[in-house]
Amino acid sequence: MYKFGFIGAGSMAEAIISGLINGNKCRREEIVVTNRSNEKRLEELQKTYGVTITKDKKHLFDNTKTIFFAMKPKDVDEAVKTVREYATENHLVISMLAGVSTKAIETLFNKRIPVIRAMPNTSATIRQSATALAQGQYATDGDLSAAVELFQLIGTVEIVEEDKLDAVTGLAGSGPAYIYYIVEAMEKAAEEIGLEKSMARSLIVQTLYGAALMLKTSDKEPSTLRKEIMSPGGTTEAGLSVLNNHHVDEAIISCVKRAVERSKELNSALEEKLVNKQ
Repeated sequence: MYKFGFIGAGSMAEAIISGLINGNKCRREEIVVTNRSNEKRLEELQKTYGVTITKDKKHLFDNTKTIFFAMKPKDVDEAVKTVREYATENHLVISMLAGVSTKAIETLFNKRIPVIRAMPNTSATIRQSATALAQGQYATDGDLSAAVELFQLIGTVEIVEEDKLDAVTGLAGSGPAYIYYIVEAMEKAAEEIGLEKSMARSLIVQTLYGAALMLKTSDKEPSTLRKEIMSPGGTTEAGLSVLNNHHVDEAIISCVKRAVERSKELNSALEEKLVNKQ
């Protein structure tokens, strides 16, 4: 028997696999992974992590109780079709699909399948994910507790009502990409002001780490911490004035809101597709 199965072998699946192994939750060979067609990707995961790979989805379901859905959201319909006959009410599906509701997955299976919807982020790779979990109608409190225990291995966990998960997706699920985007911009700035790249990266990363740790350990609001750095007519005030002139705060708010909207759009499109099939 395997402890965990993965349908989908992308970056999020890899992040969770890495977290489970590094968190000593299971042995490498107790994880089994499959995907639709990319055998090269499966072989990469096997070589890197020592996991079991298979193209036999019946074998995966027959020998695994907890199945992670980690395919692209648009592929969930086709994915469920290929495994529906093997799934039972004794399985637990943990879905990491942005914009795909537990109801949609339950409808696709047409069975009382326990589903937990999870929204981690790729910082799971280093066991620093911010993950939110929501419980499907057939999932028990025990199923939810098991999911909490799993995701606590790779970071922090919040339990939310499912209607909040689109917001979590736009904020924390996509959040690391926003930070990396900012770092890219800071690196470009460093180059233009004459700093060597490796030195600039070290300074930027430590600055971000220190700021994050300040936010985590201090009871002060971000606005207070920001103002404590600023002095009238100083360098920080000069730099922040440019951000204000470019309305960067509004751009970030719009960025998060658009990601949330997209999560809702994905869910609505899938549910409309399911309704039209009935």
